[in-house]
Amino acid sequence: MAVVLLLAGAGALWGASAVTWDDAAGRDGGGAPPALVPLALLCLAAIAAVVAMGGWVRRVLGAVVLLAGVAAAFQLVGAAGPVVGQALVVAGAALVVAAGALLLVRGAAMPRLGGGYQTPGAARRTADPERELWNSLERGDDPTARD
Repeated sequence: MAVVLLLAGAGALWGASAVTWDDAAGRDGGGAPPALVPLALLCLAAIAAVVAMGGWVRRVLGAVVLLAGVAAAFQLVGAAGPVVGQALVVAGAALVVAAGALLLVRGAAMPRLGGGYQTPGAARRTADPERELWNSLERGDDPTARD
């Protein structure tokens, strides 16, 4: 879910950066707030980090993502632009903040890429005998073979 929120938030921020904005003096043709593209790229990089990291590191990433969402919302302060661009910034900021909050609250419990696969030397014993049987089958051990 966090990956989907980050992807949608990055898309909204990127889309808002493509809209023609007015600058603070009211002249037409100014660019978008300058931090929208870097914040969108940060969200895209956070997707890879969410998938690869786990545990408390993912919670730290959640805090960074949450702050990025707040920074995206602050891009509207003093920016004059079309309603569409402002709506995209608000939507993108809300999605990024939601992803950051989700990672802070549930990040350590979320599965990570390759978390179910371990080298034989690093395999841990579980207290559940049924799970241990399935783990041995995944490793390719024959449960019917006698020692």
